[in-house]
Amino acid sequence: MTESTDAPDTTPDDYDPLYLAGIVSFNECDYYESHEQWEELWTDYRGPSRKFYQGLIQAAVALYHFGNGNIRGARKLHASASDYLEPYKPKHLGLDVEAFLTAFHRCLAEVAASDEAFPEIELDPELLPEIHLDPPPPHQPSADREAV
Repeated sequence: MTESTDAPDTTPDDYDPLYLAGIVSFNECDYYESHEQWEELWTDYRGPSRKFYQGLIQAAVALYHFGNGNIRGARKLHASASDYLEPYKPKHLGLDVEAFLTAFHRCLAEVAASDEAFPEIELDPELLPEIHLDPPPPHQPSADREAV
């Protein structure tokens, strides 16, 4: 499996516009739209970040399913998103993958722990993960949001 971390010379110019658009949608809790944007990027991309993008897509869809009460779908995609993103720890394309996965796991901990076929688990908005890049992109479309 690909192991990758940010090179010391990663710059905001390395960020694909669809990657950034997906992050904005993700941070606005529009998980379906972030999935669409990242999937458009992933479809034609053949480089070393392909599985990283796939992991982000699956993380977005896991949160989308969780928000819509599809706990089984959320559980399945939680596991596969983690599997895709783990090799990119600690950091890749400006994302602190380790911190993101910690927040993602915290948000979906009850989902991952449940072995019920149709559990009733409520989404806690306080636990929703956000994505913040370092270095930040040259311009933030949602500059009014506070970075965590």
